[in-house]
Amino acid sequence: MSRTLPPVGRRRALLGGTAALVVLGLLLWWLRPWAQEPPSGTITFSTGTRAGVYHEYGELLRNEIDKDMPDLKVRLLTSAGSQENVADVASGDSDFAIAAADAVATYKLDNSPGADRLRGVARLYDDYVQLVVPPDSDIRSVADLRGKRVAIGLPDSGVRLIAKGVLKAAGIDPEKDIEPSSDGIDTGPKRLGHGLDAFFWSGGLPTDGLSRLANKSASAFRFVPIDATLVAKLHDQGGATRYYRATKMPESAYPSIQRGKPVPTLAVSNLLVTRSDMDPRLTEWLTRTVLDSRDLIGATVHSAQLVDVRTAIYTDPLQLHAGAQRYYQSVKP
Repeated sequence: MSRTLPPVGRRRALLGGTAALVVLGLLLWWLRPWAQEPPSGTITFSTGTRAGVYHEYGELLRNEIDKDMPDLKVRLLTSAGSQENVADVASGDSDFAIAAADAVATYKLDNSPGADRLRGVARLYDDYVQLVVPPDSDIRSVADLRGKRVAIGLPDSGVRLIAKGVLKAAGIDPEKDIEPSSDGIDTGPKRLGHGLDAFFWSGGLPTDGLSRLANKSASAFRFVPIDATLVAKLHDQGGATRYYRATKMPESAYPSIQRGKPVPTLAVSNLLVTRSDMDPRLTEWLTRTVLDSRDLIGATVHSAQLVDVRTAIYTDPLQLHAGAQRYYQSVKP
């Protein structure tokens, strides 16, 4: 028995309607991929030293990832900090990492291996440079560090990159005019006044390593200001120094130490970075978790409260990863 076909006009309408549904379905999948099964597998995430904010943030983020993607295993790797993290992601030794924008820019400007594969996931929060001395120290400015025993951070850390720049801006050769050491936030607070006259640290506010020291005594240490004039001289060095901005460390960072007084210093943005070959769907899920977990993580890591969808998209000097870009477009008002 023959089958009667609908009129041509109606067939076209049906085909058009079907095509529209297909397009709509694809669009919904593109915009809301988390309606599908969560990504699985294993990723590596480079953080920093155990007493620093990077590692604390990484541990808390891993907990949130486990809730959203229970079949995705996250291996946290400790490191010296930003410079090592950037190199590890570029080489494939790590999949994701936190790194300061100046370290990322330096890696790119040096045309280091794999620099062209680096991509941004989110701008997170700012690191503040903290120059710490004993309370009774005669060091009142960066220039006073000449001839002193100064910790400038681990060799592949972002701290060292910044500390060397700040010292040079003050007319101090880090190799000749001070006695440099490689202490970081793990050992610097313990050695302050016992082999160290000062140490540099760059991290989110507050940093546990310093908070613990401050909690022991209201006169455990003192901050040395880094004024805007010195930051301007730092900018004169060119290159990645444009990512530094003059600011003040708020008095609420370490209230028992600062006693209501902000501290002039400089800050640099932190980025969550990955590679261009990372799975877009996984990266999109991860980006969503980073933004959705802001308040939960921020309750412990206070600097994480500043993570915001309106600013997270600005990952200069890196272009956004395709998966991260898809997330931001899906939540665009």
